Amino acid sequence: MRLFLLAISVGLLLVGCGEEEKPFEEVIRPIAWLEVQQSPFDQVRRLSGTVHPVEEANLSFEVGGKVEWIKVKLGDEVKRGDPLARLDQRNFNLSRQSAQANLQKSYSALSEAENEFKRYAELSTKGLVSKSGYDNAKAAFESATSAVSIANTQLDIANKDLSDSVLTAPYDGKITQRLIEPSMQVAPGQATFQIEGNDGLEVQVMVPETLIRNLSKGDEISIHYPAFSTINSKGSITEISSRAATANAFPVTILITSETKSLRAGMTAEVDFTFQGIGRTGYQGVTFRLPISALAADDGQKTYVYVYDVQQQVLQKRTVQTESILNNEVLVSAGLKPGEIIAVAGISFLRDGQSVRLLDKHVQRFN
Repeated sequence: MRLFLLAISVGLLLVGCGEEEKPFEEVIRPIAWLEVQQSPFDQVRRLSGTVHPVEEANLSFEVGGKVEWIKVKLGDEVKRGDPLARLDQRNFNLSRQSAQANLQKSYSALSEAENEFKRYAELSTKGLVSKSGYDNAKAAFESATSAVSIANTQLDIANKDLSDSVLTAPYDGKITQRLIEPSMQVAPGQATFQIEGNDGLEVQVMVPETLIRNLSKGDEISIHYPAFSTINSKGSITEISSRAATANAFPVTILITSETKSLRAGMTAEVDFTFQGIGRTGYQGVTFRLPISALAADDGQKTYVYVYDVQQQVLQKRTVQTESILNNEVLVSAGLKPGEIIAVAGISFLRDGQSVRLLDKHVQRFN
């Protein structure tokens, strides 16, 4: 039995040796790919700021007193010159009456001193009065003249105080704060209202010292608002501080130049600052933006990609110069040409000189 099995095995072996081996055929692998194009090396930094009115002021009385009445409420629209509040008028009227009486008294004293001086002047020309008497009359007349001037000034002050006892709107706007109530005693300069003008809104943002050198007045800025995801507006830089404030950041003001109906002062704004980027090698200019999956590390801290040779339909390993990474994209400054096709996936499974075919028929562009 063993001899029989051995004979069969030997026969099968001889038959197998007689068959001709088939040549090895390489499988042409499809690759995910893209056609590269150059794009500006622009960098965007988004900073958070706060919306403020362009025109805003804290209003106060220039005189003190007790609040008699208030004509506006929080949120009311006002016009320039509209009365907002008034202090009790009694003390101001009494001061004005006292100043008027003092002025009349000063005019009477002036008239008497003037007549006396004229009389002494006439007698002095005839040598009938002493020089000291003439000088005294002249001094009394000059003193009475000064007293009239002072009395006029005091009346002007009393009239101004009476006028200042009524607080009016300095410009068209909206009352955003009301800090007083009727019968309340207020001091000169004490805040009573806050008014917001109708000249638009602006964003105030703190810019770090690493970015401030890239900004200039008049630069156009994109602005977004967390409270309104659908609202995107434009702005223009109007003010750049020359001195850092807190945490080495510089205050920058951006005027919102587009529609602002839905916005309110105090809301949060996110400001996008776009500027010319500088690569890690100091490069500035156009770059190729590639997905991270398209690059692989080589010896000597070099980076390479696989470029597709359209004529020979093979891959070529090529070293490229990387500059930065933005939004999961690698910025490449050298090693590629516009319109070239590169592999973007499975780089570790590819090799130089490998025959491949493109996965899709349509050209894809990656900017």
